[in-house]
Amino acid sequence: MTETLAGGILEGTPVVGGLAYGPAIWPGERPDHDPDALGANTELPEDQREPEVARFVAAAGTVAGRLRDRSSHSSGAAAEVLAATAGLAEDRGWIGAASGLIRKGSPAPAAAAAATEQFATMFTKLGGLMAERVTDLNDVRDRVLAELLGLPEPGVPEPIEPSVLLADDLAPADTAGLDPATTVALVTRLGGPTSHTAIIARQLGIPCVVAVSDLTTVPAGTPVLIDGTLGTITIGPDEATARAQVDASRRRAEAVAAWHGPGRTADGHEVSVLANVADGASARTATGYPVEGIGLFRTELAFLDRPDEPTVDEQAGIYREVLEAFPGQKVVVRTLDAGSDKPLKFVNHKDEANPALGVRGDRIAVENPEIRAHQLDAIARAAAETGSTPWVMAPMIASAREAAAFAQEVRARGMTAGVMVEIPAVAILAPLILAEVDFVSIGTNDLTQYTMAADRMSADLASLTDPWQPAVLKLIAEVASAGQTLGKPVGVCGEAAADPNLACVLTGLGVTSLSSAPVAAAGVGARLAEVTLDACREAATAALATADPAGARQAATSVLDAAATPLSPAV
Repeated sequence: MTETLAGGILEGTPVVGGLAYGPAIWPGERPDHDPDALGANTELPEDQREPEVARFVAAAGTVAGRLRDRSSHSSGAAAEVLAATAGLAEDRGWIGAASGLIRKGSPAPAAAAAATEQFATMFTKLGGLMAERVTDLNDVRDRVLAELLGLPEPGVPEPIEPSVLLADDLAPADTAGLDPATTVALVTRLGGPTSHTAIIARQLGIPCVVAVSDLTTVPAGTPVLIDGTLGTITIGPDEATARAQVDASRRRAEAVAAWHGPGRTADGHEVSVLANVADGASARTATGYPVEGIGLFRTELAFLDRPDEPTVDEQAGIYREVLEAFPGQKVVVRTLDAGSDKPLKFVNHKDEANPALGVRGDRIAVENPEIRAHQLDAIARAAAETGSTPWVMAPMIASAREAAAFAQEVRARGMTAGVMVEIPAVAILAPLILAEVDFVSIGTNDLTQYTMAADRMSADLASLTDPWQPAVLKLIAEVASAGQTLGKPVGVCGEAAADPNLACVLTGLGVTSLSSAPVAAAGVGARLAEVTLDACREAATAALATADPAGARQAATSVLDAAATPLSPAV
């Protein structure tokens, strides 16, 4: 810990920028998981087992109902994660496993805990987003246990003053209902840049830092200053100084909020600021932000949880909604990105030792060509019905041959063809890939995890999956350089594009468009408007010269801060 005048500074992985100050609060206590407290050593009589099953099922239903009610009063990502967690509470596999244990004589609380352990182990082995769901499952377990044991519902307290929420990790039900007026920042000991905590923090627009290893040393009530840009937590800072820094940050936020586009640097270099969306509803929501189009339309939502493949007509209707939200503007559609943590019920997925490196993304289409053909037919039909010419790209492309085959199918339907750059081999061979397609888009989340051999959902590896990793920046530089040489657009559609300073670095490397959660658009656009293209290039050079993400972040930030012409609230 680095000593300061008033205490110390903890460091973590920054997720959402900005400054916040207030007393630390921690979530309330969870139910006791001690086997004796849950009755694990007690065997129920035969005549009590079915009533106990009914009691457990009723408790799970009550928890699911509360979560769905919260979902109905939320919006965007908050509503989605709450609805997904409600689904976990009523998951037939989990309910069945616990009910089976109860029928063998286990009391409901002990059965719920044992079934959760069984599924948590399975999710952890699967890795990726399934491993991330262990936090959600444990949250459901604790809420069901509280219901069974007659205890208060666990979760986050409601602050009586603006406070900073600290936690080991946060479940969707904890984060989705937060009020940014009273919870002014989020800090977790676990989690990574793509965790649901990070997603909700971006939606709320509050500073967020994750993967702070020594966070438990901060007691509740301790005043803390959170810097979501640098990833630091200052313990017990001078109050007057801290509040002055937060006020300056607030004034900057007001100037940022007034930015309305289009994306360009202070000297007029254009950089498209785009939105990531998942369906028509999120596309319509994105129109309320200063974005110039859609840089990533994730189409898999139409396929997941379906017992059979959606028809061309069904798909076309979904795609048409998104195209209609941005008439005459750029819309980049990513074809089905399933497999690994997002299996399809109507595809016979093989058992794989490492699904994240197995048959996922475009590889499913190669084994099931009719799925790709139907999807491209549906996109083309939606395009014809709306008078649009969408850009269509494939995920998990690994070679120039794969890129050429996909481009041929897309162009045959009169659309613009591209591919995702997520596999390091594609970045290394960028000139050959770009020669086959009209554009590429870099998915920094997967590119980072594959480059660093680190699961992006692993809290223990959050520092490795930081998008500021110099090795990842070097690969992006190679792709952008190839794009400039061949005169073809190179976008970024990972969470890296939501970081204002990293957005400037990406621009300096030669990236032509930046796409992220719509809420991040103003921050990215405003930062670009403060600096020249030369400053962006200088920041990129400084970042590439470092050896670790913290050094890259600090080097680039120093260059940009020195070169910036601050915006006024009248932007």
